[in-house]
Formats: sequence, C-alpha cells, structure tokens
Amino acid sequence: MNILGIESSCDETAAAVYSDAGLKSNVIASQAIHEQYGGVVPELASRAHHKTIWRTVQQALDESGMPLDAVDAVAVTQGPGLMGSLLVGLCFSKGLCLSRGIPLIGVNHMEAHIYANFIDGDPEYPFVSLTVSGGHTQLVHIEEPFKHRLLGETRDDAAGEAFDKIGKILGMPYPAGPAIDRRAKEGNPYFHDFPQAMLDNDFEFSFSGLKTSVMYYLEGQQDREAFLDEHLNDICASVSRAIAEVLIKKLRNAIKHTGVKSVVLAGGVSANSMLRAKAKKLANEQDCTLHIPKLAYCTDNAAMIAITGYMMARRNQFSDMNLKPFASLNSV
Repeated sequence: MNILGIESSCDETAAAVYSDAGLKSNVIASQAIHEQYGGVVPELASRAHHKTIWRTVQQALDESGMPLDAVDAVAVTQGPGLMGSLLVGLCFSKGLCLSRGIPLIGVNHMEAHIYANFIDGDPEYPFVSLTVSGGHTQLVHIEEPFKHRLLGETRDDAAGEAFDKIGKILGMPYPAGPAIDRRAKEGNPYFHDFPQAMLDNDFEFSFSGLKTSVMYYLEGQQDREAFLDEHLNDICASVSRAIAEVLIKKLRNAIKHTGVKSVVLAGGVSANSMLRAKAKKLANEQDCTLHIPKLAYCTDNAAMIAITGYMMARRNQFSDMNLKPFASLNSV
C-alpha cells in the first residue's frame, strides 16, 4: 500500500510518501514571508500553499521514485489549523482522488503528531502522549490505535505559543522557540525563578501568565537593553526551565494515573532540548520507555500525515468526498 500524505494546516506546505517499506520521501516548503510580521498571516499562508502545493507533491513523488499511478490513497490534514490553509490542501487532495479514482483519508493533525513516533519506532500500547505544539498542549492516553482519551490540555496559551510570544518580548525573530532553545544551552536555568502555573491541577496547563511575568520582569530592570545584552541566555534558560518543568510534572502525573510503561513526546516543542533531557530523566525514574520523533518529524510535516493515513487505511478508515475541514481541535 502506498500513501501520499499532504499537510497544509498552517505555514508549511508539505508532502510525503509512505509505503509498506516505510517512509519514501518527506518534502517541506517553508514560508519565510511570515518572519517580517512576527507570526503567521493566514491570508498569506493560504496564497503560498496555493502556489506551491503541486510542486511540493510532485517533488515528494519524484524523490520516492513512485509515479502518481502507484498511489493507493491520499491522506490529508483535515484540522485543526488555519481554515484557508486547510482548504487548499483538502481541495487539492479531493481533486487528486476524484481524478485518479482513489480513496481519501482525513487526518487529525494532532493525532498525526502522536503517530509520528511510529515512523522510526514502535511504541507499545497503551501509552501516554505529551503533545506540545505552537497551538496546542495536551496529555492524551492512547489505549490502542485511534482510541484516545484526553487527560488534560492548556486553558490558554500553548507552550509553543508562549515561547514565540516571549521571544517577541525579548526581541527575537519568529519563530522564537528554536532560537530560545539555542541560547538556553548557554545560560543558567536557575538565573530567575519564573512562575509555574496550575500545579494544583493534575493534567491542565496554563502558560499565558509566564509571558506576562517575563514582560514585567524586564520592565523592572533599570537598563533593559544592557540587562538583556548580559543575561539574554540566562533568561532563555530560565523560561525554558519554567515551561519544561511544568510539562514534565504533568507528564509524571499522567504516568502515575494511567500506569503506562510507554510514553511519547509529540509536536514541535518536543524538539526542545531541555524538555527532551527532562523527559528522558523522568522515563528512567518511572521505569518507562520513552519515544521521541526525530527532529524532522517534530514540527509540521507530511510524513506524520502519511504514516497516520497508512495506519488508518490498514483499518479501512477512509473518508468520503463530503469531508470538511475543522479549524479548532474538536476531537483527539
């Protein structure tokens, strides 16, 4: 079985091919235009997807060495995401399926982040997923394939969103998460004790207060620019610790609550080096097996859509041509 995966939920146009032999290609066309605005502009993202989607799909097919005639089904992100961006990918996929007489598979973007762990690994069921991205932060109990139970999620800003907003306060370019991570490696994570919210709740998250705390902390410095010149790495490290420790504390609660022996990280923030290190330490303490995707499969990509579609196709979980996009996360 050969699955073409297409991802267009935000500002990455991506296509990948997954077959019985594994991942054959994974192509991502990034949209640099958003950097000058400090965040994704939905209308610009939609236009960029429209311009690049066919070239991206063709490149994925070429790199896989597989002709379009050999594709058995098309898996496409149904949501959550930017509505205009989702529509580009979904309409393109429907047209491809109709013209070729092949089935369509609608994929939940957040579920795909979880199943990205199966590209190079084989997590044992049941397991708990800490799914952390720019728009969502969730703890999910996966009892068996596609049988999920949401344990808790963010009440406001997601962890990735907090990194980006704090990065903007610090004068760093968008997206700020990778830049903060690089600087954090050279800083002192205990330089300042930023607040960790909702520790009295086992599985829910809140990160909106953290960015406010960073803003007021910097405003309290006599010479903000000089202070940042000297301590930017330390601030980045302290912010990273505040976010990573909350995530790990909640993950520990989920492990104890469910009794699982297998844990996965998922989503763009799972690329954060401090979070990875703390997750490995926790897994050792709890005698759990930890699975983390390769960095290429952490951020938005089509490989995760393709493998999720492959797993769904094996279970005859196909969609019809009435498939509609959803902008908000209404299921896991």
